[in-house]
Amino acid sequence: MAKKMLKVRQTGSAARRPQDQRATLVGLGLNKIGRERELEDTPAVRGMIRKVSHMVEIVEEK
Repeated sequence: MAKKMLKVRQTGSAARRPQDQRATLVGLGLNKIGRERELEDTPAVRGMIRKVSHMVEIVEEK
């Protein structure tokens, strides 16, 4: 069974954000606007995306 994947893009700056939100972006592999990562669709990753939803967007679900 193939794993579901999410393509996530950072759309907002981490400047002037709480340290935990910046750490969440780094945990997702993002830290610059426009950077994209393909991540496995797990509850943990979904929770991280929800935490910084104002700074990221899901581009594609595979």
